[in-house]
Amino acid sequence: MIKIFSPKHERQSDPFAIKEGIFRNAKLAAGYRLNWTEEGLLGEREAEKSGDKIGRNISRQKINWIAAAIIFASFLLVGRAFSLQIYHNDYYQELSRSNRLREQGIPADRGVIYDNQGEILVSNSPVFYLQVIPADLLAAEIAGYNITAVNNKIGDILGKESAENLDYLLVRYRRNKSGQPLEAYQPQIIADDINYYQALRLMVITADIAGISVQVRSRRSYNLPAVSLSHVLGYIGALTPEEYKAAPPDYLLTDYIGKTGLEKYWEKELRGVYGEKYIEVDALGREKRIIREVSKEDGAGLMLAINSALQVELEKDVKSQLEISGAARAAAIILNPQNGEVLALVSWPSFNSNDFSDKIKTEIYQKLVNDPNQPLFNRAVSGEFPTGSTFKPVVAAAALQENVITENTIVNSTGGLRINVWFFPDWKAGGHGATNVRSALAWSVNTFFYYIGGGYNDFEGLGVQRITDYARLFGLGAPLGIDLPNEAAGFLPSKEWKEDAKKEMWYIGDTYHLAIGQGDITATPLQVAAYTSFFANGGTLYQPHIVKQLLDSQGQLVKNIEPAILRHDFIEEKNIEIVRQGMRDCVAYGSCRSLDSLAEPVAGKTGTAQWSSDPGQKTHSWFTGFAPFNNPELVITILVEEGGETTDAAVPIAKKVLEWYFKTQEH
Repeated sequence: MIKIFSPKHERQSDPFAIKEGIFRNAKLAAGYRLNWTEEGLLGEREAEKSGDKIGRNISRQKINWIAAAIIFASFLLVGRAFSLQIYHNDYYQELSRSNRLREQGIPADRGVIYDNQGEILVSNSPVFYLQVIPADLLAAEIAGYNITAVNNKIGDILGKESAENLDYLLVRYRRNKSGQPLEAYQPQIIADDINYYQALRLMVITADIAGISVQVRSRRSYNLPAVSLSHVLGYIGALTPEEYKAAPPDYLLTDYIGKTGLEKYWEKELRGVYGEKYIEVDALGREKRIIREVSKEDGAGLMLAINSALQVELEKDVKSQLEISGAARAAAIILNPQNGEVLALVSWPSFNSNDFSDKIKTEIYQKLVNDPNQPLFNRAVSGEFPTGSTFKPVVAAAALQENVITENTIVNSTGGLRINVWFFPDWKAGGHGATNVRSALAWSVNTFFYYIGGGYNDFEGLGVQRITDYARLFGLGAPLGIDLPNEAAGFLPSKEWKEDAKKEMWYIGDTYHLAIGQGDITATPLQVAAYTSFFANGGTLYQPHIVKQLLDSQGQLVKNIEPAILRHDFIEEKNIEIVRQGMRDCVAYGSCRSLDSLAEPVAGKTGTAQWSSDPGQKTHSWFTGFAPFNNPELVITILVEEGGETTDAAVPIAKKVLEWYFKTQEH
């Protein structure tokens, strides 16, 4: 019989039963199993005596899993603590400091650029812009400021794009759950080139919010008497995220940096040294006090060797002749052969640097990049072209120096050379008859240079190796080091290169082509002008340069840029003079003779360069020369792409420029 105790009975009739009930409930709560018999509830000892066991609900396997999870979590906590306190200690220290102390850059005024007469070509003008510090703006939002309402007002004043820029930044940094990165404490531009009235309205609506403010920066203004100066001066633009990561640590996200031209090459000098202001801020990023301030140092001014009047004349004559010849692209350089200064440099077509001084309009940019004539490309410095016969003075000098020929060596030009089934023609049917080095330069006689370059029958020529060795001495095959970015090296072929690249052996015909500036050889117009200067000045290869002086912010001289000599004395003076006389003969009676009517004696060399295997394509037209002959003041090199005969394209440009120069300069 089973005896059941009711709770009431337990409380009123049997104290012992009450204790047993309490004990039973406690055991049930602890997860023990109770044993029931007909005699009633047995105690713990009686259950043990009867052989029944008290067990657990949680198995040993589950306990092991729980222990492993606790150990794993402990390792995670220790690893995270190590990462925060040791590995990323510097970062979080800087982040903590940025929450309390701020380092603000004080931008220096960018240096002014002048031409060689002191005319200002590039200056600065003030412009307003709207900047935001994302971390401070988010702090203001948390503190209860209605940032959305402020952004709507910004959109009303500046347009939808500016409001979207701010929305993007807020969303980007608001999503960062692990704390703001350091970039969130850097000012970032929302809108640039704000007019005066827009700036006033923005100052009112942002006055109480520390994370957003109207600031003033300097905008570059380009005074372009000739638009082709844009290739020389270049332009600046907003720092991209990639450029910011690669830039020195003193650059700000709001900075502008030189993108092309002198603005890029002389970036460090033009930028100057920014000042620094260390301030203490409150939790909302508001300035409380200045701790320390370091003054700025304005950027250096650049005095160029460029003569604006000469640049204007050169550009005008290039454009005029392009229209006459039906060509679209050209490059022209004028150097001072006595020191390597660049007096004028035209690459046409060109662009306007002022289009880039602020954010360029999409339609203008698309027009520039889609133009097949590549107006953004500086072909005078970066273009690589077959040299044609302008290379012949280099080959003549090398042959004289190596005693392959003398001034009196005669080659009979009958219209070309035949090697087995191959014929290498001269440009004149029937040839030029008995020719020496001077007349060969004057008339650009291919046959003579086939002989001295590759040899013929028992006449031993220079060969490809000696030709390219001398070409390198004259500055070909490598950048000259002009103070402009993206200078090209040109190309000098070799036997090894051809076997590797074209899987063909080097033939005598390849040497013949190289000797007259054809085949695979290429050079920049700048390189042709540089080695022409070598012959003009009597044997010194100067490094071309555009900047001649560095000035302080008051326009006072800080430093002269001294001429740099790349090489000299590798060709004997007598051999240089023979080549010079041959280039003078070109004007006196040869292929340049249209220049003989000028007021001063000129020396020069023409060239027509094949660049395509299509016989229907016009050749490139070259001219390079110097004047006056006895005391050269300038070297002029002209390239008209697909200009055809040199006398129809390049030479007329040189003649017009030299006529102007001799009329305006005292001699």
